[in-house]
Amino acid sequence: MKPVKEPTSKFVKVRCPKCKNEQIIFGKATTEIKCLVCGKVIAQPTGGKTKIRSRILEVLE
Repeated sequence: MKPVKEPTSKFVKVRCPKCKNEQIIFGKATTEIKCLVCGKVIAQPTGGKTKIRSRILEVLE
């Protein structure tokens, strides 16, 4: 029996720099992520890890 691999991607809790809204995003998102309250872009895809343009509060495992 093969061992199960641990996932390399994580969910990240971030805070919008404009309106201070907190939301959880995927660490390897493939689309642009906007704040759910004000619409400011808080993360952009790069082909691998997401480029986060806001403050990271917590990495969720």
